Formats: sequence, C-alpha cells, structure tokens
Amino acid sequence: MKYRKHVFVCTNQKEAPKKCCGQEHGLELVEAFKNALKERKLQTEIRAQRAGCLDVCAFGPGMVVYPEGVFYGNVQLSDVEEIVESHLVNDVPVERLKLDF
Repeated sequence: MKYRKHVFVCTNQKEAPKKCCGQEHGLELVEAFKNALKERKLQTEIRAQRAGCLDVCAFGPGMVVYPEGVFYGNVQLSDVEEIVESHLVNDVPVERLKLDF
C-alpha cells in the first residue's frame, strides 16, 4: 500500500539529563495522530508511525511529514488536530511549529 503522506513521530529514549522525544509524550502523539486519521477515514491514505531519533532533540517532541520533508518541533497533543487539518488534509504546513534548518 502506498501512502499519500507519511508522518514520523520521534519516540526515541535517551538517558538523563539529555532531552528526548520519547519522554516528552512521543508515543501519545503517535496514537493521537492515528486516532485523528482514523476518525477522518484517512488511515489508508496517510500513515502515522513512531520513529527513532530525528536529530531534533532540542526541539522535541519532534516529527516529520513526508513527502514534503517538513519538520515540526515542540509538538503538543493539543497541536495534533491543527496539523492533521492544515497540513495533512489541506497541504498547508503549520508555520508556528515548523522547524527551519
């Protein structure tokens, strides 16, 4: 199955005192994205899954949306609906969360 978009949410775990996305509700974000996509019946078009380190630890929890390659940082559970509706459904990245390298 080929997906139109793919969401990778970092769930990596690091030892203290380093910040890591896994300790910053990474797994909960994955589930929230999956649920939001399922509610919209988009789970066959857009896939959300956990990922290892995305090298954005300082901005975690971090995630990336492909095929655009848009990275988001400091993503909170309250941001999931906005990202799904704006970026995943309407192709408009959420600028306030976007990481520019």
